[in-house]
Amino acid sequence: MLRRNFLKKILFTGLSLAIFKVKLFANEVLTPFNLKNGIFINNFIDHRKSFKEFWKWRKESKRPNPITFPLAQNNPSYLKNNTSEKTLTWIGHATFLLQINGYNILTDPHFSKRASPLSFMGPERTTPPGLQIDKLPFIDVVVISHNHYDHLDSQSIKSLIKSQQNNQPVFFVPLKLKKTLQNFGASNIVEHEWWQSSKYKQLEIHSVPVQHWSKRSLSDTNKTLWCGWVIKSQNFQYFFVGDTGYSKDFINIQKKFGPMDVASIPIGAYEPRWFMKDSHCNVEEAIQIHKDIKSKKSIAMHWGTFQLTDEPMDEPVQLLRKLTKNLNYSDQFIALQHGETIKI
Repeated sequence: MLRRNFLKKILFTGLSLAIFKVKLFANEVLTPFNLKNGIFINNFIDHRKSFKEFWKWRKESKRPNPITFPLAQNNPSYLKNNTSEKTLTWIGHATFLLQINGYNILTDPHFSKRASPLSFMGPERTTPPGLQIDKLPFIDVVVISHNHYDHLDSQSIKSLIKSQQNNQPVFFVPLKLKKTLQNFGASNIVEHEWWQSSKYKQLEIHSVPVQHWSKRSLSDTNKTLWCGWVIKSQNFQYFFVGDTGYSKDFINIQKKFGPMDVASIPIGAYEPRWFMKDSHCNVEEAIQIHKDIKSKKSIAMHWGTFQLTDEPMDEPVQLLRKLTKNLNYSDQFIALQHGETIKI
């Protein structure tokens, strides 16, 4: 009898411990550490601008005239047939085609006329895409940084899916964006919390924290996550920063991953600073990100495609060239023409 009670006690204790572990694991999966009362938050600031602040900016804004930038001469045939060389092509804004070891990766695909939920109003594209969707090679992977309309464009996603018919790319998205992509027709979708990792064949896909926010309708502010992406393959790693203000996140990213071989870093949409600073880095801060992540080669993005904020459209790239020259970084942090391809 004593032996039976002893065994029951051990069994009960073991089951209780197992249940506790299951609950703990479930809580870790279902309750991300940066989700508070159903709202995602940044690591270092509480970034929630009020409508009053937004309206103040819009009333005071004196937006400069838009500028169109020249396109580089591209070679779509080379990109479609390339299976060995590492390349990076800037299509425009935050859209890059990255080719690594035979894999083709697309970041924040945007090929449409406007960055807007409406076809007749909203920020209009001033420079055409440097590469059209029908000129792309077969896309294996798409990474999405967040749900703002200049980074997540429904028509571009639908056109990309249609162009590849029954062989869709795998879409890597931040938490709570899966349903949105499903509404666009995507079926191969992987959601990521910050610091989460996945494998796609020989690639490692890592999501990392950046300082931003999300909104796609009147009632969904910060209800989906935002992130940057680190893509690794055979002793090479690429960092797609996405959209961000400056924060200590980049020091933490470098501590985890070490120096970046190539990074795409935003340099535009930063004025006025009182309104934009928390969510959009300026050129000086972009250079600091380059330093923090110890990037061997950084490529400027988030400029020259849409007139989103109050600085002249050519100011970010002019400042970048001036500041990097003063710092002897001219070869380390560069700006490409729309459509330009570089070999890595």
